[in-house]
Amino acid sequence: MITSAAFTDKRYAVLGLARSGAATVEALLASGARVTAWDSDADARGRFASRCELADPVEIDLTGFDGVVVSPGVPLNTHPIARHAEKHSVPVIGDIELFALARPDLPPHKVVGVTGTNGKSTCVAIVHHILHMAAFSTLLGGNIGEPVLAAEPLEPNDKGAGIYVLELSSFQIDLTRSLACEVAALTNITPDHLDRYDGFEDYAFAKGRLFTMQGVGQVAVFGSREGAAGALYEAAQQRRPEACVIAAQPDTLAELQSEWPNLQGPHNLQNVAVAVAIAEGLGVTQAQWRHALQRFAGLPHRMEIVCETDGVTFVNDSKATNAASSAPALAAFPRNAAINDGAPRVHWIVGGQAKEDGLAECAAHLDEIAAAYTVGEAGPRFAELLEGRIAEVEPCETISEAVNRARTAARSGEVVLLSPACASYDQFDNYARRGEHFRKLVGVVSDCDDCSPGAYGGDRAA
Repeated sequence: MITSAAFTDKRYAVLGLARSGAATVEALLASGARVTAWDSDADARGRFASRCELADPVEIDLTGFDGVVVSPGVPLNTHPIARHAEKHSVPVIGDIELFALARPDLPPHKVVGVTGTNGKSTCVAIVHHILHMAAFSTLLGGNIGEPVLAAEPLEPNDKGAGIYVLELSSFQIDLTRSLACEVAALTNITPDHLDRYDGFEDYAFAKGRLFTMQGVGQVAVFGSREGAAGALYEAAQQRRPEACVIAAQPDTLAELQSEWPNLQGPHNLQNVAVAVAIAEGLGVTQAQWRHALQRFAGLPHRMEIVCETDGVTFVNDSKATNAASSAPALAAFPRNAAINDGAPRVHWIVGGQAKEDGLAECAAHLDEIAAAYTVGEAGPRFAELLEGRIAEVEPCETISEAVNRARTAARSGEVVLLSPACASYDQFDNYARRGEHFRKLVGVVSDCDDCSPGAYGGDRAA
């Protein structure tokens, strides 16, 4: 695990003891810190009963504490811990901030931090895959994979310093004060999580803090220069040398996309463009990243081709929890004159717990839809919006019903696409369980680490 003398004899409260919280407690104790820990689950806190004080930090005097470490899933705009800590002048931080504070005690290394509304998981997975195949010492963490404090420190190799590749949600950035990434990247910004922020500008500002924590000579990569992302791009240009601000160029890679079977669609072209810009900035050659991209297996629940049956392709895009992420999935399967006389190909399973009212970006791709199967809490609203705009709209109660209807209707050459444009919480614990349910319905059962409640530390944030 990662330990540091920076924590020795310091006093921390840790709120939430799922995977990342538990890893935080272990790292702090191993570093010689005094820890007060709490979780609403008795079994979770019982693991630490003999090694640290157990008390809810909201209910104790925090005078003298050096920080309160919370899960990114804790809504700081409504949870009482924020006001309670402020009253005692104690910072509320996350495990990424502890990692930042530990960096001086780690072997020589670099940090890549990637944020954005959509695409950040795929982007960091691509970067890590490219670096791994190019024989760099690298680790994938943050909002994906193993809690970073639980990992063994990276050691340099003949390629140079180790490289930590971190996916960072806006919630994690909110809890971070001093992470100066050697390379920071933004995939895009669209309205999301507005229940946690005072409007879209506040949400965009949270994303932008990843760049303001950087030094002037550190590199900033932008996958989009539109709207709020464009404003952050211009701000980065004003405060650092021109060579340190990179705009990803997806158009220059378009002719290569046919080489990447698991990275189709315009959104993945953007993800690859950002990842390539990062990788090249770290010393990866074009020959190395081209070789790696051809072998990238993709991530579960993100445009995952589950199977093909009787010429019908079943695609699991359960991670598409808003319209902005479903729109490029629809665009990935355009009409083809050689398939069913150029008729629409997509049987779209859509619905769940809506984050917004309307179709947003999806409206531009309705011509690609042969039929829509609306499900869940938002199903009636989607059915209303789609009626008369596409040939077939079939209201369904569940994904199971939608899959059965789509399987019956789809012809060879067509696609059954689960891309819900909604959160999963009306019927599932998380998007991963929804995606695995879809996989089982179409006849594929697998052991999916992404589906366990603690796969992302039990507090995965978007």
